[in-house]
Amino acid sequence: MAARTSRSSAKDRPSYRCTECGWTTAKWLGRCPECHAWGTVEEFGAPAVRTTAPGRVTSAALPIGQVDGRQATARGTGVDELDRVLGGGLVPGAVVLLAGEPGVGKSTLLLDVAAKAASEEHRTLYITGEESASQVRLRADRIGALSEHLYLAAETDLSAVLGHLDSVKPSLLILDSVQTVASPEIDGAPGGMAQVREVAGALIRASKERGMSTLLVGHVTKDGAIAGPRLLEHLVDVVLHFEGDRHARLRLVRGVKNRYGATDEVGCFELHDEGITGLADPSGLFLTRRAEPVPGTCLTVTLEGRRPLVAEVQALTVDSQIPSPRRTTSGLETSRVSMMLAVLEQRGRISALGKRDIYSATVGGVKLSEPAADLAVALALASAASDTPLPKNLVAIGEVGLAGEVRRVTGVQRRLAEAARLGFTHALVPTDPGKVPPGMRVQEVADIGDALRVLPRRVRREAPREEVERR
Repeated sequence: MAARTSRSSAKDRPSYRCTECGWTTAKWLGRCPECHAWGTVEEFGAPAVRTTAPGRVTSAALPIGQVDGRQATARGTGVDELDRVLGGGLVPGAVVLLAGEPGVGKSTLLLDVAAKAASEEHRTLYITGEESASQVRLRADRIGALSEHLYLAAETDLSAVLGHLDSVKPSLLILDSVQTVASPEIDGAPGGMAQVREVAGALIRASKERGMSTLLVGHVTKDGAIAGPRLLEHLVDVVLHFEGDRHARLRLVRGVKNRYGATDEVGCFELHDEGITGLADPSGLFLTRRAEPVPGTCLTVTLEGRRPLVAEVQALTVDSQIPSPRRTTSGLETSRVSMMLAVLEQRGRISALGKRDIYSATVGGVKLSEPAADLAVALALASAASDTPLPKNLVAIGEVGLAGEVRRVTGVQRRLAEAARLGFTHALVPTDPGKVPPGMRVQEVADIGDALRVLPRRVRREAPREEVERR
């Protein structure tokens, strides 16, 4: 009898489960030891063992060749750069989550999409939970996003949002944002995990049942991750990140998850006073056109997804007034720049860099994080140290290793084709670059020593002469 009582009490004892990863424990913890998320461990009862009986099917299973795929045909939004990232447009019934930092331009972009996608056959419903309807109207007047088939409402109640769907019957729903809408049937403040799950789940069910495309705006945390439970990213069909420096005009939309297309596409936009516009050829933002080359500058071609972009790297070296020279970067990874300085000093025999303040940056606010920009960074630093410009119309592409070797990178032919299209005639690339565009003179370099030969001969001898004088 005592054993039976013990088993019954153990069965009825509550357990705790992490809402992010599903980890379970017998006691409450403030932080999940599995996924390291704070405040996600919640109490739940011991599940009863049940058997689910077969039920009525909603639709008969068909051979995959007989399934009508026309119902999943994408419809363009009217914004070409966004369609590029989405894989052609919005699929009926698809739910898209667009996340980004405050002030990056999410609401401006989606209001423009709402106006351009609205038509007599396809109504658009824009629900704002962060602003009033009059505030959104002022923005629409400023950017020219007015349409008689675009409906606007300010709501923060989930039941009211579902009521608008019944009255308007839109083909596209835009909710700004999912963290501001709450359901009165769920405990918790708007933006909490339980509320976000309920709101997203209800809108996803409505989208699938009505064949309505849905765009959800999501907040991000200070670390750049999407706020709310990780389950939200699993439920939606497409996850997009809206990136950009608030002090620069360039904005990038990256696909993180896409059930209807590739995730290696990037959309480029320019934010200005009149709104936001797509950039089919954004390379002009990252270049400085000069009549004559300037010391400390070098051009490279980076790949943003599948799109090649010509970017300019700038470097400046000055005599240091402090024992520990400064190392300042903007748009470049500090660790990669430090590696290039070490390689130039050890493998390139340029010793003048160690005692000088060094500033390196990119033009136009672009961020170069891929290793293919290593060679351009190294040449810009060497050119700045010698105060001698590189040859005109030169681009440098390649990864530089710690041994000084220049390694191959992906998409060399695509990068060279973009450089040739913009009028560049000379390129430094790793060995075996493949097919070269007509009119492009390609110089293959095996190590950093070969690359430094594009500088004048007196520059290459300057560092050893300094060493001799010091001795």
